[in-house]
Amino acid sequence: MKIISDKNKLIKIVQNETNIGFVPTMGAIHNGHISLIKRCMKECKKIVVSIYINKPQFNNKGDYKKYPKNLKNDISKLKKLKVDILYLPLTRQIYPDGPDKKIKINSFEKKLCGRNRPGHFKAVVDIINRFIKIINPRRIYLGKKDMQQLILVKDFVKKKYPKIKIVSCKTIREKNGIALSSRNFLLSLNEKKIASKIYNI
Repeated sequence: MKIISDKNKLIKIVQNETNIGFVPTMGAIHNGHISLIKRCMKECKKIVVSIYINKPQFNNKGDYKKYPKNLKNDISKLKKLKVDILYLPLTRQIYPDGPDKKIKINSFEKKLCGRNRPGHFKAVVDIINRFIKIINPRRIYLGKKDMQQLILVKDFVKKKYPKIKIVSCKTIREKNGIALSSRNFLLSLNEKKIASKIYNI
């Protein structure tokens, strides 16, 4: 597995590849991410996984600071899976002029959880757009767990990059029904028990 941080180096490596599958993550790799990667491996020749905690999509500074991080463990898991390339972007290269606040996405961004997270989905679409320009994937793999995000990314990519397919993959759950998520590492056993009631109801 090649671990690459330099954007230009990655562009050079992938420029002649015609069947790249891309799995964007924010790290704290769990079985949900692994299911995306395994699906990607079945369908694509070259697999790129990114780990990048994208600060502009966080509305809450505290949430950003306490977001789970375990890069050593993540690298170990990805090596075992035999991922081709792990991309660990440098912020100065990803955002040389800061986030694109003028990026246009579907008005659905203002509904559901978007009502309480202004700018969140625009920032998600912005980073995906930046990754596409660097990696030029044929397919991008996203989980159905983040349903609103999935719909908005799909809509944006379909309009701007019609040759790229967004592959939506099933939600992987814990035994108690909670959808696997990196943020679950922040929950106590009792909080997990409470959260499982939502799924059961």
